Amino acid sequence: MAGHHLILGELKDFITHETLEDTHDERLRQGLAEQLVNEKGFSRKDIRPRWPLTLRAGEKCAVINIDFGIIIDSRVCMMIKYGPGSLVTRHRPALAVSRMLVSYQIPVVVVTNGIDADVLDGDSGKVVARGFDAVPDRALLKRLVADRPFASILPGRAEKESRIAFAFEVDGSCPCDDTICKISD
Repeated sequence: MAGHHLILGELKDFITHETLEDTHDERLRQGLAEQLVNEKGFSRKDIRPRWPLTLRAGEKCAVINIDFGIIIDSRVCMMIKYGPGSLVTRHRPALAVSRMLVSYQIPVVVVTNGIDADVLDGDSGKVVARGFDAVPDRALLKRLVADRPFASILPGRAEKESRIAFAFEVDGSCPCDDTICKISD
């Protein structure tokens, strides 16, 4: 056991086949990956797992992992952020990182606790659907973004979003949480 996370051994990542620590959270993430491929029609090449993102708040810095970036036609069209507990508390930090991960607003943002899911419109932040069945499959996602402009993030916005994400994802979190790779002052 590392920190307060029970390590159950090792498992193979469904997308990359890398060996990972087997935890309850990782099992839920792997189940999501399997659903994306087997039920939602995404190929493994469409999915980038554990996408590292550096957050800054003043002099503080931390690296978190975005659970899944979904890439279609060389653009990140959907981002999935896992976290245990209440979904509503995950909305704002997920929107913040969706405005930092790439140079444009990611159109579809999904927050999940592994049991349920909320699908958010990246631009407005509004919940547009609930439940795993509502997560767009590959064909629907491709249609949703076909004529959509991928608007650039305004200058200075990423810095503000980084502070928001840092406050939710890093401040007060346990140093052994598996989403936080490093923290520096």
